[in-house]
Amino acid sequence: MSQQRQTANGSPGNQDAISAATIAAVQRWGEAVNRQDLDGVMAAMTEDCVFDASYLQPDGTLFQGQEAVRAVWEEFFRASPHSVFETEEMSASGDRCIFRWVHRWIDDDGKPAHSRGIDVMRVREGKVAEKLVYYKRGSPR
Repeated sequence: MSQQRQTANGSPGNQDAISAATIAAVQRWGEAVNRQDLDGVMAAMTEDCVFDASYLQPDGTLFQGQEAVRAVWEEFFRASPHSVFETEEMSASGDRCIFRWVHRWIDDDGKPAHSRGIDVMRVREGKVAEKLVYYKRGSPR
């Protein structure tokens, strides 16, 4: 994930160290996503991970546990082999990380496409435990 802005928020001392570790864990996970490294993505997530996806609208779909979340990422990588996420801004406070991103891919007509969004993530013991997705996508130009 390319990164433009990163902050570790919180009170001085231990809180900053936790926030920094949270950012590092999310970055490791994001790098695996951009490599489309399914095993790496899942190794960076807890066994009881939760992925609240943005589809089906209006409320999204909740996937729980390694098996269910792995199936989502496997299908995503298969369907979108040229997909990449660019981080616009990332910040953490303790075990919570919020980051704004741009998702870029090539559509079915071979044209570049993108969407923008925010993920709210929680890290536990150095791994992503929760990923909540909120995104927007405009009309094609």
